[in-house]
Amino acid sequence: MNKPATIDFATATAIPNPAAIGHTQALHDLVPGEARDSLLAVHDLLRRELPQGQLAIYEAGGGSCSVLPPELLSRSKVTVVDIDEDQVRNNSYADEAILGDVQTYRFGRETFDLVICYNVIEHLPNVDAALLNFRDALKRGGMILIGAPNPRSLSGVVTKYSPHWFHVWFYRHIRGIKDAGLPGEPPFPTFFHPLVSLPRLEAFAAANGLEMIYRREVESPRYPEMRRRKPLFAALVDAGAAVLNAVLPRGTDVRRGDYHVILRKS
Repeated sequence: MNKPATIDFATATAIPNPAAIGHTQALHDLVPGEARDSLLAVHDLLRRELPQGQLAIYEAGGGSCSVLPPELLSRSKVTVVDIDEDQVRNNSYADEAILGDVQTYRFGRETFDLVICYNVIEHLPNVDAALLNFRDALKRGGMILIGAPNPRSLSGVVTKYSPHWFHVWFYRHIRGIKDAGLPGEPPFPTFFHPLVSLPRLEAFAAANGLEMIYRREVESPRYPEMRRRKPLFAALVDAGAAVLNAVLPRGTDVRRGDYHVILRKS
């Protein structure tokens, strides 16, 4: 098999300074809400728990922006692996960007301090293989940050059972992203492997030497986005979610469409 292509951004031109990118990039342009609050809490945990000095970070499925706070990004050597050539080319912060499949691409053992897999595992047909690759590439005490949609939420069920053209329509007309669906641009096809669900993910992690040290389910950022951009449409969706919450077991909130998890290698 041919070796995956590598693009070294250290020799490229017109690369933004990570320190100047600021919180807008680090927070993935999240509007104020639970998802943003959780990511800020993740930043605080990473600042406390990651080693001082230069960090080795593997971002599995790296797009055009990082979820790391600028001060961590500025002292990190970041390696990105992505199967989409356009995503690799659009990356503006990695020291090395590799065209490859995170489910099969393997690094040397105990190479990285942190693996980031943000809005990626829902797109993988072999999540278990990817997670084991991440674990093996981590140093002892290293961490995996996962951000993913909750397949049991309202948005998760709609995403799972609706056609891809509907996802593109939603991104373009509700979220206002005109380039949605073009090469290298989200939304991407979604598989929702069973391990994307939180209970199964936690059990798999525990069985494979990974301790879950952070877990938070949050309202999908699509809700505050809709309330800001399309208030009437958002009111209808909120009303439907409230009806579902009323008939489902107590404590259920179908608006909790996303989660953040941090796993630590023992």
